[in-house]
Amino acid sequence: MTTYIVTFEVNDDFKKNQIKEKLKQYSGYCPIHDNCWAVISDQSAAQIRDFLSKDLPASERIFVIRSGIEAAWTNPYSTNNSEWLKERL
Repeated sequence: MTTYIVTFEVNDDFKKNQIKEKLKQYSGYCPIHDNCWAVISDQSAAQIRDFLSKDLPASERIFVIRSGIEAAWTNPYSTNNSEWLKERL
């Protein structure tokens, strides 16, 4: 399993909520902020992108990157989120 960072720029609130519900289908997930989540998956970055963007117009953006070896952040959603990220990034 690999941890990926998924960022998205979606203007329609309904479609943004659809993406968030799709992100929750992964075996592990953690919101980093409103438009950026971490997910755990056996899929490739392209497969995740395709799954999330299936019903989006071409003007909307999704960026998926495999987590690297270093990360830093401030003001996480919660202590639980921060711990989740520390363990998996």
